[in-house]
Amino acid sequence: MTQLATPLLDTISKPEDLRGLEPHDLRQLADELRAEMIDAVSQTGGHLGAGLGVVELTVALHYVFNTPDDRLIWDVGHQAYPHKILTGRRDRIRTLRQPGGLSGFTKRTESPYDPFGTAHSSTSISAGLGMAVARDLDHRDNNVVAVIGDGAMSAGMAYEAMNNAGALKSRLVVVLNDNDMSIAPPVGAMSGYLAKLVSGRTYHSLREIAKSVAKALPDPLQKGAARAEEYARGFFTGGTLFEELGFYYVGPIDGHNLDHLLPVLKNVRDTREGPVLVHVVTQKGKGYEPAENSSDKYHGVARFDVVTGKQAKPTPNAPSYTRVFGESLAQEAREDDRIVAVTAAMPSGTGVDIFGKEFPERTFDVGIAEQHAVTFAAGLATEGFKPFTAIYSTFLQRAYDQVVHDVAIQHLPVRFAIDRAGFVGADGPTHAGSFDIGYLSALPGFTVMAAADEAELKHMVATAAAFDEGPIAFRYPRGEGVGVEMPERGIPLEIGRGRVVREGTKVALLSLGTRLAACIEAAEMLEAGGLSTTVADARFVKPLDTDLVRRLATQHEVLITVEEGSIGGFAAHVAQFLIDEGLLDGHVKLRTMMMPDSFVDHNKPDAMYAGAGLDATGIVTRVFEALGRDTAEVGRLA
Repeated sequence: MTQLATPLLDTISKPEDLRGLEPHDLRQLADELRAEMIDAVSQTGGHLGAGLGVVELTVALHYVFNTPDDRLIWDVGHQAYPHKILTGRRDRIRTLRQPGGLSGFTKRTESPYDPFGTAHSSTSISAGLGMAVARDLDHRDNNVVAVIGDGAMSAGMAYEAMNNAGALKSRLVVVLNDNDMSIAPPVGAMSGYLAKLVSGRTYHSLREIAKSVAKALPDPLQKGAARAEEYARGFFTGGTLFEELGFYYVGPIDGHNLDHLLPVLKNVRDTREGPVLVHVVTQKGKGYEPAENSSDKYHGVARFDVVTGKQAKPTPNAPSYTRVFGESLAQEAREDDRIVAVTAAMPSGTGVDIFGKEFPERTFDVGIAEQHAVTFAAGLATEGFKPFTAIYSTFLQRAYDQVVHDVAIQHLPVRFAIDRAGFVGADGPTHAGSFDIGYLSALPGFTVMAAADEAELKHMVATAAAFDEGPIAFRYPRGEGVGVEMPERGIPLEIGRGRVVREGTKVALLSLGTRLAACIEAAEMLEAGGLSTTVADARFVKPLDTDLVRRLATQHEVLITVEEGSIGGFAAHVAQFLIDEGLLDGHVKLRTMMMPDSFVDHNKPDAMYAGAGLDATGIVTRVFEALGRDTAEVGRLA
């Protein structure tokens, strides 16, 4: 492997070292930082395009602001790899998203330079405002800077925070990184000059003088003067919207031009009044041609060859669950023109892009706005359409009130396709689908399913398409299926009915979701140990197949429930039924298995499931514990 030549970057172990450089050295530093990031991510995989786009901005922010005393918050956090390299973590950057390594997002416990943990979007302005108000209450004088992308600005939370910031008038700097939506056209020297001008003290002072003069005028003239100044600035800079929210707008400026960035950020740093928004325009993937030419494919990458850009993705043994969903939904839509798809800025991540290629007029990407997505789907359902709302489990949490109030209470037939169920590997606890079983199955009238494999998912898409009796959800994990034979067409399942996949007499394993394969493997180990074992796939959390649960409880000595969700989920429904029926009074030894009651750090998914005891060995160990047998025997059965 060729050793990177990074002589200037090699002298930087913390931002204080960076601030000792001369401004003319920063261009070279940025180039070296970009090369280092490309090399690191080529070895680990991760988010690439967004980080490449903010290299110069990262250098400029740490050069101008006194981090970590000045708080720097990166919204979402997947663009913070250059920030990590500059803040004492370069020696660990090639552990990014690896077991025991650096997080792929900012994380408070990882570094004092990460003042706020992120991974979900649109939180930075709210958090930054909280920090700014705390600073004011403590009579401190540090700066607070929130960097937010234009995609994250599509979420209502960002505007709620800006509205509040404008009213409170606390000193806060928001950097809007415009790298995709093109809020404003590309900028050059003139716009950079204008940004420098309007961010400076001279312009700011003149503007305040003009405001004072205007206040002395009669009311009609006072309003006219204020509007003239506002619209004049808005005409040149496009900042009227942000001004209306109470922010002093600066920009747009070229986010890759350090000669523009440095003076503007210095002026903003030295402005001592109110919230300021700095609008910078950047390019995703900047400085790496494959990423510049295909920003979507290089947003998140597997390991890749730096020279060719070719990603080292393994050949799949089975189709991914996401693809199965997208193709199955398109198949159902060919027969039913009332089916529509809704997603919140994740068309490719959810498989909606597959549907969208065939049915673009029936596909709706609402941006990073999960709350709106759910209520929008509810509105579609009131008019007789069949909306499939495809949202990751962890992102659906952001719209829970809308799920309850706008869908469940009104008993509207919105279909929820919940991707990323269970552990997700390198993205860690912020993206794990842990809680949806509990928070959806608690709602009256909600039908909740979990697919055991890719064929079951196809059937569940068909089930949801045919179901009009209220809200219905089906969950499935990230990654490949298990390689089962796929049906040509999904067949609607009988609501509230599970299935037995293996018959036995002593032990019953009742699985919900894709732990079914581990249960089958565990059954084979138990049979080898002399324990006849039944394996059943619950399919439904709600309505629960009570006939199946009753049979398993009355005909076996041990009943184990296994699920890829948190405490309070499927097992709670099974246990409640058995208690109500009096079937735990000396009849069966019930044991439950689920994700741990803790947030689990990133790792390989198989290792995460093994660590949680949700692999075959863990299931057998749980059975042995219930029967009072020596768990040392388990190792001999594996």
